[in-house]
Amino acid sequence: MWLALEIGNTRLHWALFIGAKLDCTWDTEYLPESVIQQLAQSHTLADLPPEISFPAPCSLPPLLTIASVVPSQTALWQTYPHVRVITLEQIPLKNIYPTLGIDRALALWGAGKTWGFPMLVIDAGTALTFTAADANQYLVGGAILPGLGLQFATLGQKTGQLPQIETESLVSLPPRFALSTAEAIQSGVIYTLLAGIKDFIEAWWQLYPEGKIAIKGGDRTLLFNYLQILYPAIASRLTVEPNLIFWGIAALKSHV
Repeated sequence: MWLALEIGNTRLHWALFIGAKLDCTWDTEYLPESVIQQLAQSHTLADLPPEISFPAPCSLPPLLTIASVVPSQTALWQTYPHVRVITLEQIPLKNIYPTLGIDRALALWGAGKTWGFPMLVIDAGTALTFTAADANQYLVGGAILPGLGLQFATLGQKTGQLPQIETESLVSLPPRFALSTAEAIQSGVIYTLLAGIKDFIEAWWQLYPEGKIAIKGGDRTLLFNYLQILYPAIASRLTVEPNLIFWGIAALKSHV
């Protein structure tokens, strides 16, 4: 058994592997430094704070592979024995630039190795990102913009009277021409975001008509459901997979 840890912008994402098989995944809040030191020494989960839930097994495997976008959090895990921190240089994609996020690179590598290149990965998380590689595994490039929740939060926090919209409250598509402030915010953000996703996808298929697309991230299901309603032909060609980074880590281990 071995453990993969993705340190994201707001939470920790975990995956337990048995060989190359992904056994289970779960999320936790960031762990206090004292708890990390305890885990490093004993590997037991018995004394974890009650709000932090780990699935079976009751102890952590000694092998831990980390991919992180938060350097300060990465440093806290350096005391864990047999830890491996993945760096951008270890990912076999060609033409990558030094500031490319390790999460974007790993997700693209995992998607491409699983379903084939050319591959475009859409990450619908805190930021909405597009990252693509061609058939020869050369990075084509991508784009970054604020994600759904971040756009709502910015309007709620940076204006005097606009309400805060929570993504958890979203179910059906709002009316495009709204008659309330809350629905007007939902309409503006959602329809513009979906139109942008559609535009990027169509531009991708102009470059690579047989190019594949995978979507991940916390808002993946919500945005995919909206795309099914508005653009069913596009949605039918998307692969929804939340664990692309873990597939990237596993593919990287097998590549090495």
